[in-house]
Amino acid sequence: MPNLAAAITEIGDKFTATASDLASRLSELEKRAAREPSGDYFAGNDNNPLAAALLDSKDVQNLSSEFRGRAVVKLQGERADITSSNTTVGAGRSAGTSLVPGHRVPGIVDPYQRELRLRDVIGSARTTSNSVEWAKEAGFTNNARPVTEGTTKPKSELTFDLATAPVRTIAHVFKISRQMLDDAPALAAYVGRRGTYGLQYVEEQQILNGDGTGQNLNGIVPQATDFAPAWNATAETDFDRINQAISQAEDSDIPVNAIVLNKRDWRKMLGIKDGDERYISAQSPFGLQDQRLWNLPVVATNAMPAGEFLVGAFQDGATIFDRLDVEVLLSTEDGDNFVKNMCTVRIESRLALMVSRPDAFITGDLGSITSGSE
Repeated sequence: MPNLAAAITEIGDKFTATASDLASRLSELEKRAAREPSGDYFAGNDNNPLAAALLDSKDVQNLSSEFRGRAVVKLQGERADITSSNTTVGAGRSAGTSLVPGHRVPGIVDPYQRELRLRDVIGSARTTSNSVEWAKEAGFTNNARPVTEGTTKPKSELTFDLATAPVRTIAHVFKISRQMLDDAPALAAYVGRRGTYGLQYVEEQQILNGDGTGQNLNGIVPQATDFAPAWNATAETDFDRINQAISQAEDSDIPVNAIVLNKRDWRKMLGIKDGDERYISAQSPFGLQDQRLWNLPVVATNAMPAGEFLVGAFQDGATIFDRLDVEVLLSTEDGDNFVKNMCTVRIESRLALMVSRPDAFITGDLGSITSGSE
């Protein structure tokens, strides 16, 4: 009997082991089957991104003969097509491949922007009208003199005139596809920033040199008084010419507050040497040179043509009246934007320039400093 019991125990152990092994194998088969696509709704292709998206779509998996409506399948990842032409994007394309992607620096590298400083020295105000008017003195006959008691007093004369500065609009627009805005979200901000700079660039040119025709501002230089020195300087340099111009502007009895020069002219002035080949400026060439001449700030800008200067009472002799600050608007409701899936970016400002004392501004040419010879 002991042998029979041992045999039964051995058979039971083998059965248990076999059953456990079969259970493990069945479980593994079930797991593998679960990982396989069902295949009853689509024959997949692992190399096809659309096929992969369809295989992953719950809407497609739930389709049946009873289905009515629509199923939405979204392609995830970097699969959006940018159809913009080279006129916008340029001929440059990424040299990276799917295996070795290029190192992409974030953002867009934009050209360096000119420093716009003219507004810093000009008085400013606001207006709610489409023009700015001011009464100005047209003539003054001053007959004041000492008189004898009881005699008739001399009569003086004053005449006035009305001057007007219209509010002008400076604006431009950009066209951007909706796809570009979706694919490059930073593009809208970049266009707004560069478009604003372009607007202010033209504004500074207009304030300085606008000829007043058509929709142009009547700038300061065209209204300024021509340089006519009151004395002849010995061994005249451009420093002397600027000093003479300041004196001429001071005849208007308004405090002169700035000098406008081209950047190249300012640099050439810094390099002027005396008869012993020593720099006139104590800070040249290694020290920090303050942008001042004759105790007045120098506005060095390429908006002023090389070889010319402007000196004057910018704070009290001229005023910028802002009607509309720089505004950036995006709209899809423009022309055929809806049909073409485009967006229009409009950037504009409105302002008037009042030059109330043209005699407080003196403009002229510099001497040999811009001739290219020393």
